[in-house]
Amino acid sequence: MRKPLALVAVAAAVALTATACGSKPVSTSGSGSSSSAATGSSTAAGAAFKACMVTDTGGLDDHSFNAESWAGMQDAAKADPNITVQNATSATENDYASNIAGFVSAGCKMIVTVGFAMNDATVASAKKNTSQNYAIVDNSSTGSQIKGLEFNTAQGAFLGGYFAAAETKTGKVATFGGANYPTVTVYMDGFWEGVQYYNQKHGTKVQVLGWDENKPKSGTFDPTQSFTDQAGGKQIAATFQAQGADIIFPVAGGTGIGALAQAKASGGKLNAIWVDDDGAISNSAYASVIMTSVTKGIASAVTSVVTDSAKGTFSSTPYIGTLANDGTGLAPYHDFQSKVPATLTTELAQVKQDIISGTIKITSKNQPTAG
Repeated sequence: MRKPLALVAVAAAVALTATACGSKPVSTSGSGSSSSAATGSSTAAGAAFKACMVTDTGGLDDHSFNAESWAGMQDAAKADPNITVQNATSATENDYASNIAGFVSAGCKMIVTVGFAMNDATVASAKKNTSQNYAIVDNSSTGSQIKGLEFNTAQGAFLGGYFAAAETKTGKVATFGGANYPTVTVYMDGFWEGVQYYNQKHGTKVQVLGWDENKPKSGTFDPTQSFTDQAGGKQIAATFQAQGADIIFPVAGGTGIGALAQAKASGGKLNAIWVDDDGAISNSAYASVIMTSVTKGIASAVTSVVTDSAKGTFSSTPYIGTLANDGTGLAPYHDFQSKVPATLTTELAQVKQDIISGTIKITSKNQPTAG
């Protein structure tokens, strides 16, 4: 994943934002950096446009939705030479409000907040600053100032569950979450339903360890709910492996990296399906055990809202990423390409179309709606 680089050209902006946000780390990007250079079309009338992003507590380099959101910010800066982007990381939930306030004071014209847990702080800031525009990842739109960027990952995860059910050799697959949040369990629901659908179509009895959509209270989650506990993720994966699972689907941010570590240490007994981004790229050290990934089009959604704002066409109309608009889906198989039967790829393409057409109806109550 791309990581932010501080730029001398915007040192003054860094100092201003760092002061506004206390001593929390702030990174900036703009023209002059290979990882975040701003190139491409110009904003309206060539006006400078500053867009800023506040992470949740998972950290900027979580190999998940914070990292993807920052990648989208950087892509916006590359698309328009007048856009500069900055970020502030949140060590705890208590940092949300101060980080947002710091960016308001710093003159950020668009503020992107990452994660539905930031809704209250975002709404509170919008009420105080009625001319300020915001976007929030994994939350619905709230009022005329806040654009919600949501993703129906139950659709992509349904494909992931179908894939896992087809590929398991033991007849057991597993999933666990970082915390019992709707944006987490929507993945787990889709995965579980995909396995059930495969069983229905093929007369098999593949079991899902760690989750049953009909018994959500019995699901497996990281007890620390930190999304950063790699040791805990490794232990959860080891337990599932001991129970017979040979494919694991961690929906836990950085905690899930521990599951990848367990898979790599298993000597081929356990493999994984990643979430949010293409894990074989973002977690390249574990590419040998990542069969595919259920993707979430966060980067492109963030890029769009930032560039639209720079053009003066911001709209709070909610965005929901689906299979139909490439807001979710399955990543390439990478190292497993030669091991996946062509017949399975054909089946998955049909399942995808059936979900899009409504022939297959996903029942997860955690799916986002336009309302």
